[in-house]
Amino acid sequence: MPPASTLTAADVPEMPTAVAPGAPRSAMDFYSRQALNRRRTLLVLLCFLLFFLALGLGLDTTWGGFLTPQGEPLPFVTLVAVVLAVAMSVGAYYGGARLVMASLCAQPLQVENPEHRQLFNVVTEMALACGLPLPQLYVIPDPAPNALSAGRDPRHAVLAVTQGLLNLLDREETQGVIAHEMAHICNRDTLTMTLVAILFGGAVMLADWARRALFLGSDRRRGNVLAFLVMLLLVAVTPLLSRLLAMAVSRQREYLADATAAQLTRNPLGLALALEKIGAATSPLKAATRGTAHLFISNPLRRRVDEQQGALADLFSTHPPLAQRIAILRAMAHAS
Repeated sequence: MPPASTLTAADVPEMPTAVAPGAPRSAMDFYSRQALNRRRTLLVLLCFLLFFLALGLGLDTTWGGFLTPQGEPLPFVTLVAVVLAVAMSVGAYYGGARLVMASLCAQPLQVENPEHRQLFNVVTEMALACGLPLPQLYVIPDPAPNALSAGRDPRHAVLAVTQGLLNLLDREETQGVIAHEMAHICNRDTLTMTLVAILFGGAVMLADWARRALFLGSDRRRGNVLAFLVMLLLVAVTPLLSRLLAMAVSRQREYLADATAAQLTRNPLGLALALEKIGAATSPLKAATRGTAHLFISNPLRRRVDEQQGALADLFSTHPPLAQRIAILRAMAHAS
């Protein structure tokens, strides 16, 4: 096998279906993975649309008295909510990656910078190994080591690393991280992840607006008390439901990307060492939020639940435990 720097698409062998324990058996089935992510994307969009519809209809019922003899004849708030949901979904699909980069204060890669040039070379090698176009490259000016990818498809993908990652990792470790992110792009994980990042924030903002509308309009409310209580409950649990939706598409994809990265680089130890260094860093990434945390290779918010296993961790953690991922990668290295 030629070195990574001289790889061509023809040199990349078929990916085996057997992977290390802890990762799904279909980790290397790219086409199945892409089809699954398309279905998940449609499910995310449907949930988001239904959520906006429910909030709009709830406000029309409790505040405007829609469906009552004395109420409004048309569900005006519902119509506005549906239009807003469609507009946000279209905007997230076409411009979500740019919005994510802007929220993280990411700067375009400067090839004249020697550190950035090495990153450019590594990304070029991994893009060639995957048979994908070169993604747009960004650097986040933050000392916390981390990386992420986003975008609706490989032709519109973006990949960003922090300055802390460039300072901390050597070339082989950086290659492992980049291969992991290129795996997300190849598997079409980035579309679902980017939509969740944008729509998560939109859902929370709408719920906050609905909560204010419920109480500001209390003196003119024409709906029944039961409808008001149901609406209040929906508004209260919206942040939790939105977060659970983000968690539902997060954990297993990290195992898949780790396994794919190990296959692309033929060096699972490089990614294992990179994850160890990232995990040992103590400072959180300042620009990261709960809405974007699931995009990163390691949770940038440094929460204890991410290092735990079990049903509770599966519900509330964006990433599997780093120790488990590192153990799997080291087992792959010893087995090769």
